[in-house]
Amino acid sequence: MNKNLHIDSLDRKILDIITKNARIPYLEVARACDVSGAAIHQRVQRLIKSGVIKGSEFKVDPIAVGFKTCAYIGIFLEHPGHYEKVIERFKKVPEIIECHYTTGNYSLFIKVYTNDNEHLRDVLINSIQNIEGVTRTETLISLEESINRQIPVLSQKEQ
Repeated sequence: MNKNLHIDSLDRKILDIITKNARIPYLEVARACDVSGAAIHQRVQRLIKSGVIKGSEFKVDPIAVGFKTCAYIGIFLEHPGHYEKVIERFKKVPEIIECHYTTGNYSLFIKVYTNDNEHLRDVLINSIQNIEGVTRTETLISLEESINRQIPVLSQKEQ
């Protein structure tokens, strides 16, 4: 990402609109921002090119496709030097959808989706805990996702 890129109030307003609805036509964004469709197109392309906008995607409801168990797993590594090898192995586990290198008790913190608790147990035993360098794990099962949103790009006074 370009660290020198200046994000002005129009950029923030555009980001606020398109993060709420990535499929909104540029002309609707233009009307909401009181500028031309071409200006919106140019701004969005600049934000994409600079790395402010990282792709666009459809969100799949995990439960609707059979993934009923969401869990967060704290990973303890034997030694920090195992980090890269463990990450490479994690990339091969499709149930792992996020991985964060963290401070605190855990070396890594991952988010996984599985079909059920039995599937979670299998992933833990056969795909995570048997990786060289992983000494132990702590698992938290999510009972409900109460909030899931994009980072706010408008300040309270801009809204």
